Amino acid sequence: MNVSYQWLAQYVDIADYTAGELAEKLTRSGIEVDIVESRNKGVTGVVVGYVTSREKHPDADKLSVCKVDVGTGEELQIVCGAKNVDAGQKVPVATVGAKLPDGLVIKRAKLRGVESQGMICSAKELGLNDKLLPKEIQEGILVLPADTQVGESILDVLAINDEVMDLDLTPNRSDCLSMLGTAYEIAAILGREVRLPDSESGLRDAEASVKAADRISVEITAKDACSHYAARLIEGVKVGPSPLWLQNRLMAAGIRPISNIVDITNYVMLEYGQPLHAFDADRLENGHIDVRYAREGETLETLDHIERKLEPHMLLITDGTKPVALAGVMGGANSEVTDGTSRILLESAKFDGVTVRKTSRQLGLRSEASLRFEKEVNPEAVIPALDRAAALIAELGGGQVASGLVEAVASEHRPVQIEITASRINTYLGTSLSVEEITSILGRLNFTVEPLEHDGLLAHVPSRRGDITLAVDLIEEVARLYGYDNIPTTLMNTETTPGSLTREQAIRRTVRRLLNGSGLHEAITYSYTHPDHIAAFPGIYRDAKPVALAMPMSEERSVLRTSLVPHLIDAAVYNRNRNNDDVALFEIAPVFLTDESRLTRQPEEKLLLSALLTGKRSELHWTGKPGNVDFYDLKGLFESVISYLGIEGLRYVQAQVEGFHPGRTAAIEVELDGARRVIGTIGQLHPALQQSKDLDDTYVLEVEMDALTKLAAARFTYSPLPRFPAISRDMALVVDRGIAVGDLIAKAQETAGELLESIQVFDIYTGERVGEAKKSVAIALVYRTADRTLTDEEVSELHGRVVAALEATYGAELRK
Repeated sequence: MNVSYQWLAQYVDIADYTAGELAEKLTRSGIEVDIVESRNKGVTGVVVGYVTSREKHPDADKLSVCKVDVGTGEELQIVCGAKNVDAGQKVPVATVGAKLPDGLVIKRAKLRGVESQGMICSAKELGLNDKLLPKEIQEGILVLPADTQVGESILDVLAINDEVMDLDLTPNRSDCLSMLGTAYEIAAILGREVRLPDSESGLRDAEASVKAADRISVEITAKDACSHYAARLIEGVKVGPSPLWLQNRLMAAGIRPISNIVDITNYVMLEYGQPLHAFDADRLENGHIDVRYAREGETLETLDHIERKLEPHMLLITDGTKPVALAGVMGGANSEVTDGTSRILLESAKFDGVTVRKTSRQLGLRSEASLRFEKEVNPEAVIPALDRAAALIAELGGGQVASGLVEAVASEHRPVQIEITASRINTYLGTSLSVEEITSILGRLNFTVEPLEHDGLLAHVPSRRGDITLAVDLIEEVARLYGYDNIPTTLMNTETTPGSLTREQAIRRTVRRLLNGSGLHEAITYSYTHPDHIAAFPGIYRDAKPVALAMPMSEERSVLRTSLVPHLIDAAVYNRNRNNDDVALFEIAPVFLTDESRLTRQPEEKLLLSALLTGKRSELHWTGKPGNVDFYDLKGLFESVISYLGIEGLRYVQAQVEGFHPGRTAAIEVELDGARRVIGTIGQLHPALQQSKDLDDTYVLEVEMDALTKLAAARFTYSPLPRFPAISRDMALVVDRGIAVGDLIAKAQETAGELLESIQVFDIYTGERVGEAKKSVAIALVYRTADRTLTDEEVSELHGRVVAALEATYGAELRK
């Protein structure tokens, strides 16, 4: 909201404060002022001149030689190149020594041999914003109204000596989207009175004997979306330019003047915060207004001459047969006020903010009116704003206002009353304000306050302050006006606890650190994906339904992901396309799950860990040719993580998973919550998928982080370095090919007990020497105890028991 200092001074006495000082006070009381900008961009020495004569330049077809009276008693000769300059005009004249915004200093000069004693200026040369100028004065010199005083400073004539405060309003302070709302705020801060505009006398002088109710009628069909609609009829209007003072105020507020009728509705909207609209009454069917919702298939050409397709939730102003305006957003071209308009139906209403916002957003129409309706306007400003605009139209447009107004009321406004106590206010703020002081502070904001028993207060909230509905809102108002700087500062005296990570956060951070330390880069990808990605790679949640976004940024990001892997694959493809073939990535992020029974509810979030390896496992080196990554590289990375977390009992079971290689994929199973269940998948991408993405063999992992968190040890413990030597034993066992190596290791660990420090498979052989249905598994076992040196006899006896257990359980034979 742009607030003109000169305009504001009409409503409250601020002569003893500069605009900068007012901005400081507003900011300290809770309404931030972004900037205070001067409308004068460096103009000095420019006055109003009267062109007494204009003659063609003797040596230039495009130049004119003008005689100009600037009120000094002597005429200046000025050479001018503007096409629209002519005798009898009043124009801005930069006299010798004057300065203009571009740094130009006016001097005597000769143009094609003719002396020029100044410069006749255009609006642009005076630093005025081209976009805000009326169309008729955007080109050529600025022609001033005929009643402008010759010799008067142009700074006063165009109000260029004004300053504008740019208020950065929060959504709750819609009351300050008006000059009067800002005036109430300034008056409260300074402890002064607000001077309201006088509309009654203007209406009395302009009121005609014709009754408005005899010529126009109003009804509200959509009663839930319009609580109050009022209209006045003004006849005998002459549409034309606005007076200069009105144009100046609109331009200071950032609005381009159009015509006296439109400018008045904009002026009063800025003054009261109540949007208005003027219809050509002769273009309304029987002078009737009906506020209703749109019907299926209806269209309306708006004032910007674009035909809008309407939907049933959009609120319309109609004349009983056709739409004539989008309520609270924009008028229709079929009822627009034109130069030939003589009868005006002036509208003022209270429309529902949510309805206006939906229409405005859907149609992409943002206007000053919709901005105010969306934030809810003052319900008690409907009639005062209507009367003010009618009086101005009668004054500046020469119209006669039909007596009385026509209105329809769907629901009455209920004033807000809030009970509070002085002790509660003081407890919140840490102050010791008395009931009288609090009453005085609220009174400065035009709150009516009634005393109650003890230190109680009953505050009647003005209708312009729709943001105040609770007792805490009143406390905030007291704090603002009392002054935040005056509230005493005290040290906290409550118990505090040190901050810490939750268990889930700590484990997540640990996993990140371990994977980063293992050479993987962390990826951060979009939570949104393409539906085809989910269809091609559903991940571990195969039954999950993709959740579609209501307003996606693109088709590529139109549904919520159910797996992290597709985006890691995209990242690998992106790197490969840029000659970075060796990729190692991981991501810890949520996926979003729903099913047929949950389509109307919020999706469930599941936190997953996903990793991807492709390319070489190490860089090229002279000591040897690096090999490609394989299943065991990824499995080893994952096992290093779960080993650090103290997780035991994981099993890898060969599985057929969509998107994965049919023979190189395993489901990760674990005993959790009393049941054996799958918590993830690890394996190679399906060859067809790799080929479509132009990738080498690529291995991916996806596992539930919540499961890892539950399985992780409650505390991480560290063991001291061993003081006693270890004894190693190797064995090669011939077993059936169908026996899992993990089962052999588990049985060996169970049999050996605490003396077995580590066990590692270092070779698996299949071939003719062990038989077609057999395989040889070579295992290295390390025995050690922390309190003594083991004897060879102890280890041999224990190792023999391990071999015997494997023979008895799995029919294993020691390979000779």
